[in-house]
Amino acid sequence: MPTPPPSIEPLAHGVYVIDTGFVRPRFDASHLIVEDGRAAFVDTGTNHAVPRLLQALAALGLARDAVDYVIATHVHLDHAGGAGALLQHLPNAKLVVHPSGTRHLVDPSRLLASARSVYGDAEVARSYGELVPVPPQRVLETEDGQVLQLAGRALQFIHTPGHARHHHCIWDERSGGMFTGDTLGVAYPEFSSAGRPWLIPATPPTQFDPEALSASVRRVLGFDPQRLYLTHYGEVTDVATLGATFLARLAQIVQLGAKGARARL
Repeated sequence: MPTPPPSIEPLAHGVYVIDTGFVRPRFDASHLIVEDGRAAFVDTGTNHAVPRLLQALAALGLARDAVDYVIATHVHLDHAGGAGALLQHLPNAKLVVHPSGTRHLVDPSRLLASARSVYGDAEVARSYGELVPVPPQRVLETEDGQVLQLAGRALQFIHTPGHARHHHCIWDERSGGMFTGDTLGVAYPEFSSAGRPWLIPATPPTQFDPEALSASVRRVLGFDPQRLYLTHYGEVTDVATLGATFLARLAQIVQLGAKGARARL
């Protein structure tokens, strides 16, 4: 097998983390699951990440028609902005998405308009490019608890609102791992201390729901995962300890928000 280039980090259990190149190194990841010659991407990064993802397939000796699924944990542009462009290169792949996210990837005009209203046209063009619509016939919407098979490897989807209403996580029993998108927050490698990640909630203003997020995190932890695969960034272990710390930090954020709201009255 060819040696993976530096942007691909092989993990155990046929999982690879690919640096999408968004913003800075090791900020935004796509995970590639490989099982018996078949493959699935979990999150894609932006349009600009597509060459990196295709390079990863080539480096691992995988044909483009070996990819069965492109999975979006949710439709924020740093996670799914490149989905339509990537699918143009993967003839057999289905886009797997939460049903509340489908319309945004089939017709991404609202996603782009929202981003442009915040960042401006020039910055959106630079960071994300022009989103490619996903053909409806290539979309597979998940049901809560649904299991998809990747060459006999079970991937179970659980709906996890809180960070966004269109979020789901993927339980991979083979690795004992959960692909969490942003449900378990972010753990940027440069913030690690003594080899332990610093995990903090991701709290976007539009759909952040701390009660729903707390319930979703507890549901994820109920699977007793041995590892989490974070889009921001990569694999973390010692999940029980990190999960408890995450929930405590989430409660602190809610308390600070409540104090701030009272102070403004």
